[in-house]
Amino acid sequence: MRRTRILTAVLALAAGLLAGTPPALAADAPTATGSPDTARTALAADTYTWKNARIDGGGFVPGIVFNRSEKNLAYARTDIGGAYRWAESTKSWTPLLDSVGWDEWGHTGVVSLASDSVDPDKVYAAVGTYTNSWDPTDGAVLRSSDRGASWQKADLPFKLGGNMPGRGMGERLAVDPNRNSVLYLGAPSGKGLWRSTDSGASWSQVTAFPNAGNYVQDATDTSGYASDNQGIVWVTFDESTGTKGSTTQTVYVGVADKDNAVYRSTDGGTTWSRLAGQPTGHLAHKGVLDAANGYLYLAYSDKGGPYDGGKGRLWRYATRGGTWTDISPVAEADTYYGFSGLTVDRQHPGTVMATAYSSWWPDTQIFRSTDSGGTWTKAWDYTSYPNRSNRSTMDVSSVPWLTFGANPAPPEQTPKLGWMTEALEIDPFDSARMMYGTGATIYGTENLTDWDTGGRFTVEPMVRGLEETAVNDLASPPSGAPLLSALGDIGGFRHTDLTEVPSMMYTSPNLTTTTSLDYAETNPNTVVRVGDLDSGPHIGFSTDNGANWFAGTDPSGVTGGGTVAAASDGSRFVWSPSGTGVQYTTGFGTSWSASSGIPAGARVESDRADPKTFYGFKSGTFYVSSDGGATFTASPASGLPSGDSVRFKALPGTKGDVWLAGGASDGAYGLWHSTDGGATFTRLAGVEQADTIGFGKAATGASYQTLYTSAKIGGVRGIFRSTDKGATWTRINDEAHQWGWTGAAVTGDPRVYGRVYVSTNGRGIVYGDTSGTSGGDGGGTDPTPAGACAVTYRITNQWSGGFQADVSLTNTGTSAWNGWTLGWTFPDGQRITQLWNADHTQDGTAVTARNVSWNATVAPGSSVGFGFTGSWTGSNTKPTSFRLDDRTCTVT
Repeated sequence: MRRTRILTAVLALAAGLLAGTPPALAADAPTATGSPDTARTALAADTYTWKNARIDGGGFVPGIVFNRSEKNLAYARTDIGGAYRWAESTKSWTPLLDSVGWDEWGHTGVVSLASDSVDPDKVYAAVGTYTNSWDPTDGAVLRSSDRGASWQKADLPFKLGGNMPGRGMGERLAVDPNRNSVLYLGAPSGKGLWRSTDSGASWSQVTAFPNAGNYVQDATDTSGYASDNQGIVWVTFDESTGTKGSTTQTVYVGVADKDNAVYRSTDGGTTWSRLAGQPTGHLAHKGVLDAANGYLYLAYSDKGGPYDGGKGRLWRYATRGGTWTDISPVAEADTYYGFSGLTVDRQHPGTVMATAYSSWWPDTQIFRSTDSGGTWTKAWDYTSYPNRSNRSTMDVSSVPWLTFGANPAPPEQTPKLGWMTEALEIDPFDSARMMYGTGATIYGTENLTDWDTGGRFTVEPMVRGLEETAVNDLASPPSGAPLLSALGDIGGFRHTDLTEVPSMMYTSPNLTTTTSLDYAETNPNTVVRVGDLDSGPHIGFSTDNGANWFAGTDPSGVTGGGTVAAASDGSRFVWSPSGTGVQYTTGFGTSWSASSGIPAGARVESDRADPKTFYGFKSGTFYVSSDGGATFTASPASGLPSGDSVRFKALPGTKGDVWLAGGASDGAYGLWHSTDGGATFTRLAGVEQADTIGFGKAATGASYQTLYTSAKIGGVRGIFRSTDKGATWTRINDEAHQWGWTGAAVTGDPRVYGRVYVSTNGRGIVYGDTSGTSGGDGGGTDPTPAGACAVTYRITNQWSGGFQADVSLTNTGTSAWNGWTLGWTFPDGQRITQLWNADHTQDGTAVTARNVSWNATVAPGSSVGFGFTGSWTGSNTKPTSFRLDDRTCTVT
């Protein structure tokens, strides 16, 4: 389940080929700091192609906005990962805020969006991630006249909270549908209602508005996160009270105040009054107006969301007569959730839909009425408990991990319709299309009207291109999968194909958030990961390069993942978990012993050549162990950063070669290098700030591996590459590709020169290829592999008429394969419907799977995997024989 998403950036600062024209961000005035540009040192630059390692979704989508005057123009906002525009031709989303830079990383949180129905080229975004001290900058309203391809910025004198409690309410930002130079913005923190009369270029407070809100989630929270006043939460215009070019006279505003939730102006915003007769005791999450029939619909909850909410109501207000009607689909006593998602079918305005956003178990609920709320039907209902009857079918074959590897007991099902369903919109031009946001994705349907005729509507992910994971760690082993990731909220993935969605996140254990991972440098099949989990072990191990996992055993006192390091040969591990001190073990962690000489909470890493050497860092001191982590000794090295915002790594293949990056602006901050195992460090001149360090394949003719860092060099913040051990640096990103905060992890690819993987906080895993290479992973002919093979065939999920399976193929011989072809026969006539990470053909019951370019080479002892979904009738017996070209493989 989703938890409050706190950016990794907060912790550090406090202690698809990108489609379309790359966006650029221009400010109308100095930023909050007001500092002038510093003199910049000339830097080399390289042209890179940037893509996402596909995951598709992975985070909360609190808002979806359709333009009311142009078909197929839609936007989505995320809480920490920017904004997106829908591309109908490819059925995908285009990111719009990748130009947000390091110093204003908070502007990747989008609290509201507004698309101009008068001029569809115009779009607005209210940005800012936190209203408390975690976010160093004030909020802003971004405006674009080219659909988000480029932006101008108007700074605000207060903060906005794209990742704060109540972020699913809204929309807080609205454009007057008759006079589009007028906009309103609802502010949090008691800052009231704001208005612009010059198309968002400048803003002033509406001093006549009488109520700035008073609801807080938790008044006792001293951090200011849960104790902030959620303020003004939505603005809705009644377009029937204005004419083209004139100010709309009637405006409704929602306030986070359980006794005074709705206000109205009937004179174009000059005066305001509490709407008479309104219900009390709940918060109005949404206010959606049907001007044709004269109804204002309101979705109420007793909490602000997006996680909480125990009771809720739906109300209808007759704008012409002032009558209030409770149109809730169930009695309040029968609700255990609040209502939030709310939409009207603009083609048939009597059709209204709403969601039970906080119905976590057994599933969210969606309600539909075709008579303006007089009667309702549900997306699912009980037949005889715990059995359910569904009006929808779920197809997640394009994003198969959305099953979460679950095997629930009724009344739960997998995949779920979702949770945190605060965004719900019927396409204003197509009654059959609907999209809704969840805590993990955007779902949608294109046959919604089948709901009304007794048929089933098909729900599937409509999220391609929208990447919203927060990345904590990255690894690119020298063999096996090119990328392993540690992610917030959904654990992490093993990418065998960067252009395809992996079949499943890591399981066994299913960590909610993976905080750290590592592999054995000389035995990359051995992988370890650690992270957070409500109950159960916080550590997992793999012996097949992360394809399959088994849980380890926690030492006493562990409360969270911390960091972990694997010996270079995989023989032992050192773990620095939350809740207790640093621990070490031989084997796979069946028992642990406390390390001595190193403080609790230290960051740990391994030497990449000597299996008994490990390193640690805590509060300005570097630590070294030469006995496998049993004892550590403090290094005499001085001048290192005094805080704990530090990341360091040892160079593969060379004992004692260590690079350390980190610091803070009020102390030592930069990049250091040691060639004697941390006994001494030399700071690199010219690197003003650095937060990460990673290594990749050496350039042609170079004797040292390529360095990558997220840093400030020559007065410029960016992603940098060095092919000469840090003597010179080349910036490889540009102003259009910055992705906010990129300080958690970076790594090069040891097999592809120039390829770099970059962590973001909310924009997923970004990877880049230099223009000097093809960006591929090799390929060529498919000769017969030499050597023996072993196959593991595992059914990972099965349902009536369908199933999902993973196949792992291991090279058990002594020579590398350069291309492979695996064949088998289904015993019960099963049919493959979709296969990923390989090409395939099926002739009757016979299946042939072949490598793709990036997984053609399989070293001895290494594995390659692929997955598929299929159909079955009668039985689903596993195949018992597999052939690799002309030889039979062992089946395990």
